[in-house]
Amino acid sequence: MAEFHRSRLEKKSDEEITRKTIFLGILTIVVFILLLVFGLPFLIRFSIILGDLKRGKDTEQGDRVLPPTAPRIVIPYEATNSAKITIGGYAERMVSVELLKNEVSIGRAEVNDNGEFVFNDVPLDQGESIFTAVAISEKGGSGETSKEAKIVFDDKLPELSMVNPAEESLKVDSADFDVIGQSEKGAVVTVNSRLAMIDDSGKFKIKLQLNTGKNDVEIVVKDLAGNETRKKITITYDI
Repeated sequence: MAEFHRSRLEKKSDEEITRKTIFLGILTIVVFILLLVFGLPFLIRFSIILGDLKRGKDTEQGDRVLPPTAPRIVIPYEATNSAKITIGGYAERMVSVELLKNEVSIGRAEVNDNGEFVFNDVPLDQGESIFTAVAISEKGGSGETSKEAKIVFDDKLPELSMVNPAEESLKVDSADFDVIGQSEKGAVVTVNSRLAMIDDSGKFKIKLQLNTGKNDVEIVVKDLAGNETRKKITITYDI
């Protein structure tokens, strides 16, 4: 009898595990489809709505109100040449968000009905700034700190030195010409709108096919923050 009872319990446990496995599998598929169709912002808003529902349910039942979940800061770039930027993100509704730069508070913003918050004209320090945020509610107090969002403020023009040609104008007797120069690591270099290959040291090289007579060549170096350095040279191909 005991073995029969144990067998029934084991069978029931196996059925419960199977149901949970099927449920998790379906949930994973649904989340994947939602991510493909609506993108990450939709999933963030969806999780915020679930948090709001959970908080409302706890309040109705008279349970202890939990602190709000950590906000999510959204900065769509890693570097900028602007001294002031706009920082937005997502958090639970009916809370305020405190923004910190390098662990120092720079103000609060209310979260709107869509679960969004925004800080305008946020000043940046030269170099890297690290931002975090904390959600604060009247009943639940302060929640956990958000993940760090790093951004670099750089308003200096990128380096550009020419190796070939070293002068601003020259004459050559061959249609094939290698433009060679030195910039900085991570920069993007174009020569007459053509992308040049650049190595880890910042050296770039590109081969041009010159036309007979004067050829105007423009080299543009653009860094991660959007700063540009331009240089124009004239190469005369004389047969």
